[in-house]
Amino acid sequence: MTDTRPSHPRTPDEWQQAARGTLLERTGIELTHVGPEGASGTMPVAGNTQPAGLLHGGATAALAETLGSVAAQMHAGPGRAAVGIELGITHHRGVRRGTVHGTATALHLGRSTASYEIVVMDDDGRRVATARLTCMVLDAP
Repeated sequence: MTDTRPSHPRTPDEWQQAARGTLLERTGIELTHVGPEGASGTMPVAGNTQPAGLLHGGATAALAETLGSVAAQMHAGPGRAAVGIELGITHHRGVRRGTVHGTATALHLGRSTASYEIVVMDDDGRRVATARLTCMVLDAP
C-alpha cells in the first residue's frame, strides 16, 4: 500500500488526511486552524463520553494534546518532528452534549522545545478545561 499522507501537512485538510486511521479520526477531532503560533479544532461529545454520560477527561486531553502537537509540528517545520513530553490539564466543568472547541496558543517557541496553553470551551462559550503542553523538537529520523 502506498502512503498518500503529505510529508509535512500545512493545512487543516492535509492534517485531516494524515490523521486517517488515527485517534483523531476515532474521536472525531476536526482541525479548523493550524500554524506555529497555535491551532484550533473541535470534537463531538457524543462517542467521547464516560459511562456516566460526561465528556471523558481523556478525550479532552486528547483534543488538547492534538492541538498543541499540531502547532508544535508546524513550528518544527519540514525535516523536524515535535513530540509531546509533558501534558497537564485541569477539568473545570462537565459536558454532556454538543461539541467542544479547543484553541492552542503558543507560550514558548524555541529551537528544542515549544509550549502551548490549550483552552477547551463548550458550545455556550464556557471553559471546560485548561491544559499546557510542552513538546520537544527533534531532527526527524
